[in-house]
Amino acid sequence: MQLDDETIDFMADEAPPAEPRDHGDMWKLLVVDDDEEVHEATRFALQGIFLCGRRLQLIPAHSAVEAAAIMERDAEIAVLLLDVVMESPDAGLRLVKHIRQDLQRTEVRIVLRTGQPGQAPELEVIRDYDINDYKTKAELTHTRLITTLIAAIRSYEQLQALNDNQRGLEMVVSGAAELMQAGSLAAFAKQALAQVCALLRLPCDGLLCAEKGAQLAAATSEDVYIVAATGNLAGYSGQRLDHLGDPDVAAAIKDCINRRRHSFGQRHVALYLRERNQEAVLFVRSNKALTTVERQLAEVFAANIATCFGNVRLVERLNYIAYHDPLTGLANRTRFLADLAKAGVLAKPGQVVCLLDVIRFTDINNSLGQEVGDRLLVAIARRLSYACRDCRVAHIGADRFGLLGDAAQLAPERMLDLVADPFAAGEHQLQVGVNLGYCRISGREAGDTLFKHADLALGQARLSPNLRHIDFTPDMEARTHWRLDVIRQLRHDFQAGRLEVWFQPQVSLTDGHLVGLEALARWPGNGGFVHPPEVFIKLAEDAGLIGELGAWVLERSCATYRSLRDTGRALHHIAVNVSMPQFRQPDFPERVMDILAAHDMPATALELEITESLLLDEPAVVLRNLETLRQAGVLISIDDFGTGYSSLSYLRQLPVDCLKIDRSFVLEIDRGKGDLFAQTIVELAHKLGIDTVAEGVETQAQVERLRELGCDTVQGFLYAHPMPASELAQWCDGRGAGGRMVS
Repeated sequence: MQLDDETIDFMADEAPPAEPRDHGDMWKLLVVDDDEEVHEATRFALQGIFLCGRRLQLIPAHSAVEAAAIMERDAEIAVLLLDVVMESPDAGLRLVKHIRQDLQRTEVRIVLRTGQPGQAPELEVIRDYDINDYKTKAELTHTRLITTLIAAIRSYEQLQALNDNQRGLEMVVSGAAELMQAGSLAAFAKQALAQVCALLRLPCDGLLCAEKGAQLAAATSEDVYIVAATGNLAGYSGQRLDHLGDPDVAAAIKDCINRRRHSFGQRHVALYLRERNQEAVLFVRSNKALTTVERQLAEVFAANIATCFGNVRLVERLNYIAYHDPLTGLANRTRFLADLAKAGVLAKPGQVVCLLDVIRFTDINNSLGQEVGDRLLVAIARRLSYACRDCRVAHIGADRFGLLGDAAQLAPERMLDLVADPFAAGEHQLQVGVNLGYCRISGREAGDTLFKHADLALGQARLSPNLRHIDFTPDMEARTHWRLDVIRQLRHDFQAGRLEVWFQPQVSLTDGHLVGLEALARWPGNGGFVHPPEVFIKLAEDAGLIGELGAWVLERSCATYRSLRDTGRALHHIAVNVSMPQFRQPDFPERVMDILAAHDMPATALELEITESLLLDEPAVVLRNLETLRQAGVLISIDDFGTGYSSLSYLRQLPVDCLKIDRSFVLEIDRGKGDLFAQTIVELAHKLGIDTVAEGVETQAQVERLRELGCDTVQGFLYAHPMPASELAQWCDGRGAGGRMVS
């Protein structure tokens, strides 16, 4: 049949076989021609046709202007069948230029159709305008039209795949860099979910990230927790997967974990992430089946972010360790100070800082073992956390806890009641006491200032025998400044050699002879003032000087003994007080023996005085060092016996030579309070076969009663005040022959 040039013959060839039908997306074909008959013929020819697995959707346009508008609003046009001559001779070519240059649509395939062979564009035009094919309308038989469209669609599909791959890889690379900056697992999960949705062009609805094992728990945990969720699942963030209201989602995630493989379903995408011992799943609801390219991109994305997941998990773990106490799981000192800084800025009404320490925790640790001590701390932490759940609770030191919260919840009476019941620590039920220091948050104070103020109050509570809790007051800071100034001066004077050792005589009640001296450290001040030892000895302990000071007193005492002996004034012994820091030195016995040897002094002439509290601090260390010294011949006495908390069982174990009766018990003898305590101590000493020394004797009546009780030795103002070594010889000479008191 003869056709004119404007007629498209779709009857000449046999149609190609139909392709398998797919009810998915359609290929969009934009037909641009100013002839309505051409549109009708094209629709007739392509009716019901499936190409490359999809149906064709024909979109008509009757001018280049109309086609340009369609291209601007529809990004899914795959192929253009474009007439060259429409509203102008070059309308089609100008449309091509607009599509390629202005709209930057490089992947869409453009097939030019023209009715006149003489209107065919030159090769340069096809090249310059990026035209993919050119046909006259007479050439486009049915078969040729379809084969032309198949070639165009395949080319479009390949270009689209390349573009998608490039876009996807760029997103994967940039997304991985962004995810590396995530500071927490929750932030990582939210960003990862947003990125996978953008990568796969899926709606951001109903997303979650599930991690195997609770947050910061052991990797062996089989529980699965939802770390982050969006859309209608957002309310499940932080919960166990078992609590999820959608069983299909939970089943898909568990299946993904069990098989350790990605899962691509008709309605979901589940990406399996694993790095070292950590596992997680990114689950995304899907409204389409993924293409091969999309699946590949999803797998590359998962492989990249798995490393990010492991790194973020590690960073989160390190952050947890940095701000939490490993024993109790509470916030540590660093985190507590940060919380105080925030609280100081906010300055909410009624907020207080409370510092708590456990009284005599060291005794429990030493006597029952560190494991029991650790269990006690854990038990205290749990009770505080449960009872003060609206407060920040932190473990800020060995036996110290910090609390920040409402004043009513942290009231002293409530806190003391809270610790009144015993704590279970392994097999032990331990009753403990606590000291409390408080600071109210009143203004915009710095966090370290709030902590310092509460710490000052706690220090006052620890030093106060009758108070268990104290609130900070401004004068505490002034007293602290004074104390620091005194400590600084003490250190300076000690290093400058301005401290002295004075001696107080000890007299036998049997014959009145001088039997010994007690060495006493003295700190002379300006204008003849002498600092009381009960003040500066405690300051020396706080300044860390007590060890050096004790060693110096011991050396000066031995030198004085040697000097008196060399001038014919022999003593039975010289008594020197020993502190706990000295006893903590593992070579303390050797140091003592070296000083004795340096002054050619027999060990039996040295008496070391220890306090009852020292016996309880570290009994194993005390016993070991005392046994070593006692075997060498050094005498041991217990100072101020009866005023501390010593146990008779300890007393029976100790190699003790003497008990010293405290001055307070001696004063009771002639103050109408009787001599019960003095008598008890003397009788106990007699039964143990050891001597007694009474301190603070000031009256003859005290002497007579102590002699009646059987006390061996006395010292006090009745005989002599403590004196410098330079005055000792004169005092001894004034006592008459044999060093016996003249009375």
